[in-house]
Amino acid sequence: MKRLFVLTLAAVSGMPTVAGAAEGAVTPINLTHSVVGYFALGLFALAYLAVMAEEFIHLRKSKPVILAAGIIWALIAVAYVGQPHRELVEVALRHNILEYAELFLFLLVAMTYINAMEDRLIFDALRSWLVRKGFGYRSLFWLTGILAFLISPVADNLTTALLMCAVVMAVGVDSPRFVTLSCINIVVAANAGGAFSPFGDITTLMVWQKGFVPFAEFFYLFIPAAVNFLVPAIIMSFAVPNQRPEPLQDNVRMKRGARRIVVFFLLTIATAVSFHQFLDLPPVMGMMTGLAYLQFFGFFLRKTHVPMPSDTREQGEAMVGDVVAFDVFRSVARAEWDTLFFFFGVVVCVGGLGFLGYLTVASEVMYQHWGATSANVSVGLLSSIVDNIPVMFAVLTMKPEMSHGQWLLVTLTAGVGGSLLSIGSAAGVALMGQARGVYTFFSHLRWTPVIALGYAASILVHMWWNSALF
Repeated sequence: MKRLFVLTLAAVSGMPTVAGAAEGAVTPINLTHSVVGYFALGLFALAYLAVMAEEFIHLRKSKPVILAAGIIWALIAVAYVGQPHRELVEVALRHNILEYAELFLFLLVAMTYINAMEDRLIFDALRSWLVRKGFGYRSLFWLTGILAFLISPVADNLTTALLMCAVVMAVGVDSPRFVTLSCINIVVAANAGGAFSPFGDITTLMVWQKGFVPFAEFFYLFIPAAVNFLVPAIIMSFAVPNQRPEPLQDNVRMKRGARRIVVFFLLTIATAVSFHQFLDLPPVMGMMTGLAYLQFFGFFLRKTHVPMPSDTREQGEAMVGDVVAFDVFRSVARAEWDTLFFFFGVVVCVGGLGFLGYLTVASEVMYQHWGATSANVSVGLLSSIVDNIPVMFAVLTMKPEMSHGQWLLVTLTAGVGGSLLSIGSAAGVALMGQARGVYTFFSHLRWTPVIALGYAASILVHMWWNSALF
């Protein structure tokens, strides 16, 4: 079993591993210069081009990467026919699937809680409160940005960005310039806020689950992340119209149990952290335990549910109070399944490329020839074009020897680098759809130099503020 475990690590990293002097060296076949290797690399590139063109071709992003994953591993299995240690293929693939299973269950619980909060109208109530207050455009620009920065570490940055964009769209009907600048600000703020929390972004979650950065050390990135948000926000705020829109009357009341679900969500996060920090259990076990909290509370809501009289419902109050019984499995069903399956394709594809040996080559070029700092800064720049998830998963699979400061640096750059372009993050892509025709790729591109200034400033601040970690 010990030898099998060593072989598993060798297969996943694509690097030669010595199982022991007595047993001899076992080296996976290097297929980087083979027909199989070239075909797999080209197939992954084509699949990712289809992912990037999702907005135009309307093909869901999970489909091409799942297909590519299956073909890549089938080609690897064919290449190993008749070769010694053929079991390495199966062991490596099972290891990749196990990694995905942990990520899948963790995200499923988080998405279920977010959907439950949406079902209880928590986000609608927040949006309603902001709209009713009658803030000026500049006040709303700062308020939505700061809230996006502070909410995204707990909720995911995509949900946060969509919520804040709904506020901006509701009050900025007569000011397209305000909507454009606020959407850019929200994308930058949500990505920056997600960078200093294990729960704020998929990349930070992967780094934490892999054990490269302890939970508490993520908060060393708070100051650099704040700089990343504030530098472009301060500059852009001068271009926001100094006007006050007409206040809107849009009163939304939360449903029964809303606040308690928020408490259970925070308790679930605390459970996941405690399981990992104090019991050395995978965080996903704590999240699944937290899902049970929501299931039992949902059972309580159903058992104590009292439908409102039919004459009351006819008066238009059907969305108030406890009219609709809570169903936790409805929240599970509303999870972003396309995104979850997309992660499967990415994890398995990148694992296959690592098994072929390409990640070893990339690691040597980036982390040995360029140096860790240059490589980690490049990861952020690459994340503005290619989704940061496969980029970060590739780095985690390479496992370069780096200090904690460098691991925090790549966590920061992978999280905030996507803000450089509107297509660089899920938040940017979603807001282009929500504010279609107003917030566009080119409207974001005009402010990219300012965002890049914040990107550079956050890196410099991190290297100064957390110099003891390097």
